[in-house]
Order: sequence, then structure tokens, then C-alpha cells
Amino acid sequence: MEKVQYRGTGRRKTSVAQVRLLPGNGKFLVNGIDLDEYFDYDTLKTVAKSPLELTETLDQYDVIVKVKGGGYTGQAGAIRHGLARALIEADAEHRPILKKAGFLTRDPRMKERKKYGLKKARKAPQFSKR
Repeated sequence: MEKVQYRGTGRRKTSVAQVRLLPGNGKFLVNGIDLDEYFDYDTLKTVAKSPLELTETLDQYDVIVKVKGGGYTGQAGAIRHGLARALIEADAEHRPILKKAGFLTRDPRMKERKKYGLKKARKAPQFSKR
């Protein structure tokens, strides 16, 4: 018998998270490590779990995540985005709740490229009249 699983891909900055939802009892693994051990800050744990808390499905699914790229904040945002997409695949009734919370929208903010003649994206060399 084939095991039912739901998938979602989330992105934030340069992070990409592949999220799998399996019917279970609330186990949350990120790159093979428990969520509480993977993220140091409680805020990042809350961000990653927020779609499950919002839809009240925290103890209904086991979540297995593969995430790469970026920093911890970007990875937490990518996990949230992918988890929201996977929850919609599992149950379409969650869509209005997640959409209203803004979890389905890909955050478009990225690092701005460096321009020639400047030191960074916007920082210019010191100006002197003489």
C-alpha cells in the first residue's frame, strides 16, 4: 500500500525548502534534525510552525523538510511557504485561512545587485568637490 504524502516547495531570499507532509502525530524534522535543535531562536521555530498552528493541524501531520541556501531566517520563511503549499494540497479548505495570513505569497525581497562605480548596491565613494 502506498503511503499518502503531500509536497510543497517554499522559497525565501536564496533559501529553498522541500516540504513533505505525512499523516502522523506532529514530528517535525529539518534536514534530519528535530526543529527545536535546528533553529536556535524561538521566533524562527514559531515562523516555521505557523501554518500548522493557524490551521490547527499541529498534531495531525509529520513534517519532513529538506532546506538549503541562505541563512536561518530565510530558511524559516521558506519552510513556512512550503508548508502552507503542502497543507493546501492536503486539504483545499485551508486555502482562505493561509491566503489571508499571507503565507501563500512568495516574498519577493532579494538582495540588490552591486552597481559599477559604487562600493555596494547603493553605497557610493565619498564625494569631494576638490
